[in-house]
Amino acid sequence: MRLTGFSDVGLRILIRLAVAEDGDRLSTRDIAAEMQVSYAHATKACAHLSARGWIEADRGRGGGVTLTASGRAAALGDVVRSLEGDDDGELIDCAGLGCPLRSACRLRSALATARAAFYASLNTVTVASLAQPPTRAVVLELTNR
Repeated sequence: MRLTGFSDVGLRILIRLAVAEDGDRLSTRDIAAEMQVSYAHATKACAHLSARGWIEADRGRGGGVTLTASGRAAALGDVVRSLEGDDDGELIDCAGLGCPLRSACRLRSALATARAAFYASLNTVTVASLAQPPTRAVVLELTNR
């Protein structure tokens, strides 16, 4: 399974915000530059994260984004599932492929079990824990350029 670029951007933003001091508001433009992602992608990811309540975003002078308490405590599996737009659909499109094994296939069940285990494993990690050393030191180095 490979995560999308959108998930990568969203996760980098959450990590950056988790390293920030509580209450610090960072501009999306600064976060995009620090995390080496396009401003357009960062803006889209911030809108998604804000809609989920994981970050708070305010526009205009004195605005910016900050990690919420629920964002700090968010389980990584839940975040990734949201960013991926995972609606528990099949990992492969058996119907679209016209597979002759569809009616007796055990592969779909095995893939569903693997995906559930993937998200369960990620749910043992919180966003806050992603900002611990050594990641914290790297992020702080990026922000001091």
